[in-house]
Amino acid sequence: MWQMLRGGRLEGIKFRRQSPIGIFIADFHCRELNLVVELDGQIHGGPRQSAHDENRDAYLRSLGCTILRFSNSEIFENRETVLSKILETAANLRQVRSSQSPSHASPLARQGEGDRG
Repeated sequence: MWQMLRGGRLEGIKFRRQSPIGIFIADFHCRELNLVVELDGQIHGGPRQSAHDENRDAYLRSLGCTILRFSNSEIFENRETVLSKILETAANLRQVRSSQSPSHASPLARQGEGDRG
């Protein structure tokens, strides 16, 4: 997964790997969009781990994170579907973010202002 996400390879979206968020470490985190991508191995199917994951997700959501979880098998068997879901979610988050941000036009500096020459 890291090979697909690193260095902005997925349409310029920048992810960090093993990124600390509060008391947890996210598998992959895009700070700009507060998007977390988690990969779940077989251990995540058990009842104790499922309960832990639910608590963890609730905590991350309380910090404003959007969480996408994929099983390891999804990554290997449906890579394009996984990447499409990440892109779709990122686009939705950007749209929400831009609709909530006030559009303040910043005044342009006058020519020569700030120049020392």
